[in-house]
Amino acid sequence: MRYDLPPGAPRGAIGLLGGSFDPPHAGHVALTEAALAAFGLARIWWMVSPGNPLKENGPAPMERRLRAARNLVRHPRVDVTDIEARTGTRFTAATLAALGRLYPRQRFVWLMGADNLAQFHRWDDWRGIMESVPMGILARPGSRLSALTSPAARAYPSARIPAAQSLALARAEAPAWCFVNMPLSPASSTAIRASGGW
Repeated sequence: MRYDLPPGAPRGAIGLLGGSFDPPHAGHVALTEAALAAFGLARIWWMVSPGNPLKENGPAPMERRLRAARNLVRHPRVDVTDIEARTGTRFTAATLAALGRLYPRQRFVWLMGADNLAQFHRWDDWRGIMESVPMGILARPGSRLSALTSPAARAYPSARIPAAQSLALARAEAPAWCFVNMPLSPASSTAIRASGGW
């Protein structure tokens, strides 16, 4: 199952929400809706990854995860894409470089939950990512303190945009990051898999 490349947004920024989506759940939807509003994004792409390099076990088949994601999110400004499988990239830095070649005039914002910021320093070329694209961080349950005291947050304190000015993030030059709170959702892919619900 392959789809065309997602449409660009020439008059605005596109938020990139990468992950295995194994399975996609209401927490992903809540984060997406919060990011659209907080950062004034034109669109958001759910980038369903072939696999997470930081996880030992592989995810469910790509086709199943894509289908579940498309059935779950029905927002007119959200696209579910397998673009990482198309570009052959598994690491975020390489994916961003590929997107820069495919969409040379497009502005992107990398989106992640605060739990990911807490371990962002373990990502391949994390400083390169931080310095190539603005980053929108959305607080999820139990991860605020660890995210705000993480090595990545401490390495770029002057690049932080206050939450009250979050709409400026999409126009900011990297490095730039903004940490905003969102309505908390306890949903997690790990819990869903453990309960046998996937």
